[in-house]
Amino acid sequence: MPLTHFDAQGQAHMVDVSDKEVTDRVAVAAGHIKMAQDTFDLISEGRAKKGDVLGVARLAGIMGAKKTPDLIPLCHPLPVTKVAVELTLDPDLPGVQVQATVKTSGQTGVEMEALTAVSTAALTVYDMTKAVDKAMEIGDIRVLLKDGGKSGRYEAK
Repeated sequence: MPLTHFDAQGQAHMVDVSDKEVTDRVAVAAGHIKMAQDTFDLISEGRAKKGDVLGVARLAGIMGAKKTPDLIPLCHPLPVTKVAVELTLDPDLPGVQVQATVKTSGQTGVEMEALTAVSTAALTVYDMTKAVDKAMEIGDIRVLLKDGGKSGRYEAK
């Protein structure tokens, strides 16, 4: 399957979706941020000096999804109809699991919006707690589900 963001000459271009059918679309992405146990405790006990880390990160993730076409050069601006960002404390990491669900009715999918929401939320956790833990690791960011459109359904294994 050829890469759609390149023309016949190999030049990057925005894909023309004008002939595509408008369908309901959804994407779910996930990732995590690992941290020191002390940082995990700071967040879970609500002692971060900058405030509610998970609440602010949730809002940042939602905002990130809505700003995706401003960040990713060839991404179409879409009428996003839903963005949900869940941040779950995971003592086994220790850290925070992040999951984002994005929906639209449109001519192209919302995988990039879901991935951007996860990334932005994780970066916000880092930003709010970096004063106590600069060694945090953001990782495993991936699409878990994509549904709608010509290519149909994808679920990560």
